[in-house]
Amino acid sequence: MRKSLALQAEMIQEFGACVFDVTLDCEDGAPVGGEADHAAMVVALVALAANKARVAVRVHPVGHPAFEADIATIAGKVGDQLCHIMVPKVESVADVMKVEKALTDAHAGHLPIHVLIESPAAVQRAFDIAAYPRVQSLSFGLMDFVSSHGGAIPAHGMSSQGQFSHPLVVRAKLEIASSCHANAKTPSHCVVTEFNDAAAMTLAARRAFHEFGYIRMWSIHPNQIRPILAAFAPTEGEVENATKIIAAGARQDWAPISFEGQLHDRASYRYFWQVLQRAHQTGRALPSDSQVYFQE
Repeated sequence: MRKSLALQAEMIQEFGACVFDVTLDCEDGAPVGGEADHAAMVVALVALAANKARVAVRVHPVGHPAFEADIATIAGKVGDQLCHIMVPKVESVADVMKVEKALTDAHAGHLPIHVLIESPAAVQRAFDIAAYPRVQSLSFGLMDFVSSHGGAIPAHGMSSQGQFSHPLVVRAKLEIASSCHANAKTPSHCVVTEFNDAAAMTLAARRAFHEFGYIRMWSIHPNQIRPILAAFAPTEGEVENATKIIAAGARQDWAPISFEGQLHDRASYRYFWQVLQRAHQTGRALPSDSQVYFQE
C-alpha cells in the first residue's frame, strides 16, 4: 500500500494530475482477527497521501463482522480525505442501503459508493444497483464470479484470454457495463492476473475499452498502470481532431457545423468533449486550445 501511494505521488508530479486511484484494501489485506489493527493502519496511510491524490478504501462486505467497524474507523476518521468507499460482494440494493446508513452514522454521508459485482445474482440485479443514486461505479469481480459457479466455469475463465471468451463471463461484463451506461455511472473492468505479461495486459485493457465499454480498469501491480493508461487513452490524432471540432463548435455557439465534409452538432460535440476528458484523465498532452478547459 505504501508503494502504491508513493507511485501515485510520483505520477502526479509527472503528469500534473492524478491519473489513477489507489484503493487500500481491508477485505483481503487484513489477517483474520486483525481487522481492527489493519483498519487503524489504513487510517494512518491515508494521511500520507500526496496533494491531488485520489485514495479509496475497500472495506469488508456488509455481511462481515468487521464491516461496521471498518466504516466507523476509516470513514469516520478520514472520510474527508477519501474519494470513495469500495464495497465488495454487493448482492442487492438492500446491501447498498446498509452501506449508505453506515456512512451516514459515521458522518461520512458525502462519500460516493463503489461496488463490486461478484456473483450471478448480483449481475442479475446490476441495473437496479447502478440506478441507486449513491452508487457512483460498478466493478466486475472476475475471480469471485468464476469461483461462485461451483466449477462450472473452468479456471481458464480467469485468465487474460479466457475472460473474454467464456460466454458466462462475457455476459456478466456486458450486463455490468450496460447497466452503468444506462444510469450515467462508471463501469470498471476486472483485473488481469498475469501481472508480468505486459502484452496480455495491454490487449485486455484495449478489449475492455473498445469492445466492452469499460472506462476504468483495476490493476493489481504497478507494472500494469501505464499499459492501462495507454490502452484507455485516445491517440494523438483523436485528440487533435476533437480539439478542432470542439473549437469550431464553440465559435458557432454550438450550432451545427460542417467540418471536413461532415455534419457535427451537439450529439457529436458531446462525444468529442468526452475524448478530451479521457485524454486529460489518462495523462495525454493536450493542445493549447484544449488545455484551457482543464486548468484549475
